Amino acid sequence: MIDNSYLLGLFTGTTVTPSNAAATALAQAKKQPTPPWSTTTKPPEQSALLRAALGGRDFINEGNAQLDVKGASADYKKLFALYQGLESMNALVNRAATKGVSALELTQLNKRFAAGMAEVSKWLPSADLDAIRLVQGTSATTSKTTAAVARDSAISVTGPIHEGSPDSLSPAFAGEVQFSISVKKSDNSVVEVAIDLDEMGTTSRTLTNVLEHINGKLEDAGLETRIGRELVKPEPKTITTGGKTITLPAGPDQFALVVRGSTTEKVSFVPAQSADAVYVVQKSGTAGGLQMLKFQSDTGGAAPAPIAGVGETQWVEGRASQTALPEGVETVRASATGPDGSVWMVADLTAGPDNQPIKGQKDVALIKLDSAGRVVMTQALGAASTASGYAIAVDENGRVAVAGSVTGALDGGKTGDVANVADSFVSVFDADGQEVWTQRRGARAADEATSVSFGPDGMVYVAGRSQSAMAGAVGVGGWDGYLQAFSETQAHKYAPIVATATGTVQFGTSGTDGVDAVAVDGNNLYSAGIEDGRIVVRQFTLEAGGKPVLAATRDLGEASGEISGLAIVDGKVVLSGTTRNAALDVGTVTTAHHGGKDAFIAVIDGSLTASADDRLTYVGGEGDDSAADMKILDGKVWLTGVANRPEGAKDTDPTRAYLTRVDATTGAVEWRQEWDGDGAQAAPLTLAVASGGASVLDRLGLPQGEIDQSQSKTLVNATSLRVGDRFYVSPADGGRSVAVTIEARDTLQTLARKIEQASNMKLKVTVSSESAKDGEPGDLATALKTGLQRLSITARDGVKGAVLTSGETGRDALAGLGLSQGYIGKTSGDDVTATFGLGLPTNLNLGSASAIATAGEKLQAAMKVIRDAYRGLSPEANKPAVTGQAPAYLQAQLANYQAALARLTG
Repeated sequence: MIDNSYLLGLFTGTTVTPSNAAATALAQAKKQPTPPWSTTTKPPEQSALLRAALGGRDFINEGNAQLDVKGASADYKKLFALYQGLESMNALVNRAATKGVSALELTQLNKRFAAGMAEVSKWLPSADLDAIRLVQGTSATTSKTTAAVARDSAISVTGPIHEGSPDSLSPAFAGEVQFSISVKKSDNSVVEVAIDLDEMGTTSRTLTNVLEHINGKLEDAGLETRIGRELVKPEPKTITTGGKTITLPAGPDQFALVVRGSTTEKVSFVPAQSADAVYVVQKSGTAGGLQMLKFQSDTGGAAPAPIAGVGETQWVEGRASQTALPEGVETVRASATGPDGSVWMVADLTAGPDNQPIKGQKDVALIKLDSAGRVVMTQALGAASTASGYAIAVDENGRVAVAGSVTGALDGGKTGDVANVADSFVSVFDADGQEVWTQRRGARAADEATSVSFGPDGMVYVAGRSQSAMAGAVGVGGWDGYLQAFSETQAHKYAPIVATATGTVQFGTSGTDGVDAVAVDGNNLYSAGIEDGRIVVRQFTLEAGGKPVLAATRDLGEASGEISGLAIVDGKVVLSGTTRNAALDVGTVTTAHHGGKDAFIAVIDGSLTASADDRLTYVGGEGDDSAADMKILDGKVWLTGVANRPEGAKDTDPTRAYLTRVDATTGAVEWRQEWDGDGAQAAPLTLAVASGGASVLDRLGLPQGEIDQSQSKTLVNATSLRVGDRFYVSPADGGRSVAVTIEARDTLQTLARKIEQASNMKLKVTVSSESAKDGEPGDLATALKTGLQRLSITARDGVKGAVLTSGETGRDALAGLGLSQGYIGKTSGDDVTATFGLGLPTNLNLGSASAIATAGEKLQAAMKVIRDAYRGLSPEANKPAVTGQAPAYLQAQLANYQAALARLTG
């Protein structure tokens, strides 16, 4: 018997109960097997999933996937197996996110999660699905690198220097404003143009008039270079008060200077008068934003006094500028100035600049700023997992060395002896910031490089601490201090420079020891650190070949604090730090301890024997003072830190910063300034000094020296990529993958050709250019206003392209390029294999709370993609039911069927 209500229900959406015959028809119509996420299937217990995930068995097991439709495609079994594998990995994520999970258990969970990710990456390319295509990354018709290479530019933009109408008087131009513009032409001739605003006479010094005066001088000299202005349009600000959001009106217009040069003219700025400059990197505000502050000293010359800059906060007398450091910079632990007056700093990055993504969770970057505080370059180390930078040194030729620790792979995908244990590293860069060599030297247990210095004959010395024996040395016990020497060789002038470890010394006690600072003076090297709770200074003689040999040791007493700096001045060792010890063993005390924790400056003889000339100066107040960093300029000690905090103060309590200059021989404080930070939080981190680095140019946002118009175009210098990083290109329908490997001289152009060749010309790769964007309020000040170039990848025929797959862990080039692995080509349509991208980055991990949250989000999204792929296998079976009133002709047909059925059944 036929139940006509079933037929009618197909069109009316009425809930019906079909007859036996109709039920049989429905069963026969079923085309897809029941998926594991179906509501009719009992979901597995989370505890069972967790036990299975931790049991060490495969996450993806096609044998466990059950199909309840006879003859169903094998694609279903593979989809279900993958889904169940991701469910097990998600159980690991859920457990890791549980409050109270121990560090040991979290390590185990992270290890198994990493094994699951590796299994997924290996399984997907070999899954060999028939009806659909499934890729780990994305699925798109076009893929573009987020990493970009800056184009050459002759346009340089300052920070805002004027506020209000360009026809109003500007404080930046008040008083004695004298400098020269030096222009070197392509024929190597140099034209000097002297600028003296006194020559304007009674003409008001508005922005418009000053620029007209300067450009008239440049035109009279026959130069193409001009100085213009750029509007920085302010935006309305919002504040929340009393639970309500209030929008404040935008402030007045701001203007920056624009140096519009020419490719045939190199422009330099030279002040008529200069003074010494001091740079302080600090954390400011409750959010911990990083800033670089520039101060003008009362030494080194008679430059005009600095003024508060446009938009700057918490200004104090003597401060020449305030610059925000790039977003993504987590901290800065060391900084130094170069011979050209630029500032170098070693920073930890949790995220690179927009055009320079990092490959791992945290990387080290070498950042160069000009004397105006504008970012000239950022060079990432390229660590595959995590790295931290602790030390920096600059030699008289402008070479830069940075040192720190790295966990996971660095060069060639190689990790240390133990993959998840930190190793020491040192990298040397030339004066342009291009990497010359990197050495990773680790022990079996954890170690880190905390100090670095250049020595005679190009030697590089690295010091730090280690929990076991370093290569070529013997461990003492606990954490030991160590010192390593590196020499350089070069087969010929075109060959790469090779660094070789030439000597290692390990020392300390059975307790906790380390080295906090080193300094080289001729053939002597000095180290200072805390050894078993005491301040210890060591002297090493440097033998032929640079090998260090211990010559003398001096114990200065109980530390109760930290070491912040070490320098050698006229054969004297100058040491700084903080201590609660009011009686350090240094001899004559010029200024007594003030109570709490004081900063200190100790001056001792270079032989490390007690001398009548030894001096000890305590710096501070009744509360706790810190010494974040110390530098020496013209024999005087510059010190910065936090001033006079009450003992027991909380981290959220106000902190006030200080900068001081001290005569370490007499203990006299010659100069001192204190300031607050935004939100009453100011905490200096590092210090750098430059002889003659401050001038009236700081008011104008202009740097001293030449404006470099070009930047390196090689990918290893412009991005976080390292030589040997790679990824793979494989045919869209499966087949042998071809590696694309990064070489030292690769540019975007050479990489584009490599990708096309690896895809057997299935992909079309072009270098796309983007124009420089106009400045906006709050933008980071950069030395050049440049456009960018990126790679754009499409299918050459517009249909079937290829699949990009990440390189091995530790050497994945896709991460450094900012490219997602996955399929590039047409993803849907007639005669096109439907492609689904899981969107699972290869660097997912459970290493932190934010990483756990990200992993959970990505897994859930990937599981949804699998559900979409399931529907994609049989689109007809998943069309929505037809609802609403049936058309008149169908109603008439149904009425006839009803009458016929009535006659048949009597």
